[in-house]
Amino acid sequence: MGERMRIVIVGSGAVGKSAVTIRFLQGKFVQKYDPTIEDTYRKTITVDAKSTFLDILDTAGQEEYSSMEDIYFKNGDGFIIVYSITNSQSFRKINEIRESLLMVKDKERFPMVIIGNKCDLNGEREVEKSEATEFCESINVPFFETSALKNINIEDAFQELVRFIRKERESEISKKKKDKKCILM
Repeated sequence: MGERMRIVIVGSGAVGKSAVTIRFLQGKFVQKYDPTIEDTYRKTITVDAKSTFLDILDTAGQEEYSSMEDIYFKNGDGFIIVYSITNSQSFRKINEIRESLLMVKDKERFPMVIIGNKCDLNGEREVEKSEATEFCESINVPFFETSALKNINIEDAFQELVRFIRKERESEISKKKKDKKCILM
């Protein structure tokens, strides 16, 4: 069956987390917005000729569900942090989410991709692409501007996260092998 990964979609409310998720899973855009509490999906994709089974958790963005974040963070293998390019407050929130995630994982780095959704609404833009690119480069995290409506960069963002998780897993395996060699000698 190939490898299995748990992907968690996080971000502020109304940034398009569910729209991005549904576009990726079903190839369609969902017009109607009902605030998500928590939805789980499954999909098998092929990235770099390797089959990967994804468990995708689409989380609530509303403040009243923020207490559930630690549970989401503990269980995820990789994260897509979403903000809306039309909402500068949602962009400011991504670093807070990222820092909470790293604290729960007790690591300095963890597989994540940041996406600025709604790039089709360029006329309503509040977050410049250069600002987001600069931020993501400074923390060494892949960045994509996406549009769930127009299907721009959605697949690419998920594939990049799968690659990031693979790289992290390989690095963990080789670290464990090195640690064993040190013990044996």
